Amino acid sequence: MATDIKNATHAVEASAVMRLLPTRPRLLALGEPTHGEDTLLDLRNELFRQLVEEEGYRTIAIESDCMMGLVVDDYVTSATGTLDDVMERGFSHGWGTSAANRELVRWMRAYNEGRPASERLRFAGFDGPLEITGAASPRQALTALHGYLAARVDAGLLPCTMEKLDRLLGTDERWTNPAAMMDPAQSAGQSAEARQLRLLADDLVTLLDTQTPHLIAATSRDDWDRARLYGRTATGLLRYHFWMADTSPSRMTRLVGLRDQMMADNLLALAERGPALVHAHNGHLQRDKSTMRMWDQPLLEWWSAGALVSAHLGERYAFLATAIGTIRHQGVDTPPPDTVEGLLYALPENRCLIEAPRLATTLGDTRPAPRVSPYYGYSPLDPAHLAGIDGIVFVKDVAQV
Repeated sequence: MATDIKNATHAVEASAVMRLLPTRPRLLALGEPTHGEDTLLDLRNELFRQLVEEEGYRTIAIESDCMMGLVVDDYVTSATGTLDDVMERGFSHGWGTSAANRELVRWMRAYNEGRPASERLRFAGFDGPLEITGAASPRQALTALHGYLAARVDAGLLPCTMEKLDRLLGTDERWTNPAAMMDPAQSAGQSAEARQLRLLADDLVTLLDTQTPHLIAATSRDDWDRARLYGRTATGLLRYHFWMADTSPSRMTRLVGLRDQMMADNLLALAERGPALVHAHNGHLQRDKSTMRMWDQPLLEWWSAGALVSAHLGERYAFLATAIGTIRHQGVDTPPPDTVEGLLYALPENRCLIEAPRLATTLGDTRPAPRVSPYYGYSPLDPAHLAGIDGIVFVKDVAQV
């Protein structure tokens, strides 16, 4: 078996990845089993550079707020702002403090210097403006969409004025109240104003769609694409807030599913633009159902963004799952030899690319035991998911940087 696994092993390089796949994907998803480790982000950066230079990829999308990501995209494409400011305002979830993310942004800006717009690299966040503790106000996305349309279409076609939107939105604090995640009664999402905003957001998105030829001609496809992002984000946030106010037992299952649906919608829009590298947690990118246990809730199960996108794109979506041997600074020591990670840890390489379907065939009906993580922030590879993975990027030891 060891020889068969060795024969399914390759260097972690763009060319090797492409040889694993039946066709060049529009979205190449690289998952990670834990967040906050620059060792994994450095590997992502290196793979992205190779994809840019050898395979013509022009976009990277990461698990970060899609609205904040526009700040980063403006900087790497047009040098808008400063690197320090962009790292502070352009990332959610604290990703802006990562040295690897900073190096990614710096390299993209340097690569784009002096290049025509058609050759410039693009950056995108594809998560909604959501945190585990709550959701953002829909104000930014909704007013940006209204402003884009108000400047370009007949006023009589607009479903409302900006003043009416502002009145219905009220203060942002009523939307961002962290108590609403644990107590549905604290949510404003099913108030009379929120219900009216959902209808108005739908009307604004419909107006954007019906005026597409005029809007693209009057501005640009990039501006129109950005307006579509505003529309997806506004309707997605209003939907998310509505279900935050739900009191049924399905509330949390619905919320985690809605988050991944917002991710999937953003990824499908990016796929229209050209091939992109996508980076997020394995659980958001896998083809199998995702599971999670939160607080005292029953086990949650939902279809991830990757599963949704794969259903739409077929072979134009590819998924590489990252697996790791140790994260000793987090108490994750040498994996047991009867786990997937244990089998791969016996390989001599510090990092390698494994043909997952070939590994599954080699293992046959004998599936390795699931690894048990002593660290809540790390999710081991599920052996039952091997058939749905195109390749495994294995990193033997994740060092503290």
